[in-house]
Amino acid sequence: MADNRYQARVDDLITHFWKNGYLTVSRKYGKFLPEPKPIGQYEIDAVGKLKKKFALGIVLSEEELNNPQVYSKLNYLATRQTKYSNKHVTLFVGVPRTLLNKARLVVSGLEESVKKNIKLIGVDENVLN
Repeated sequence: MADNRYQARVDDLITHFWKNGYLTVSRKYGKFLPEPKPIGQYEIDAVGKLKKKFALGIVLSEEELNNPQVYSKLNYLATRQTKYSNKHVTLFVGVPRTLLNKARLVVSGLEESVKKNIKLIGVDENVLN
């Protein structure tokens, strides 16, 4: 049950990638695309590409937002750069819509240079049929 809910949230994140013009390079729970490799010690849910810009996507649950380690996770992932051109990678963070305000508070506690690389997305809380 919880796995289906998480999969639905990843699907919402991928839909948001598509709406912003990003091509999905890898994603969790995909049939045809490979699963993204972890970055550092953190699991990634999706990787997208728009021309020469890359984006990472993660989905956070309420438990992860309450965990103090979320600050270091967001800081680490939002400061990633591409390998050769050293361009900043945008981090799309999917959170349930009811927790968007809490996620905004978490992001506001980060440095200004980190905040501008993070985009918060409200994802569906229910299981999609």
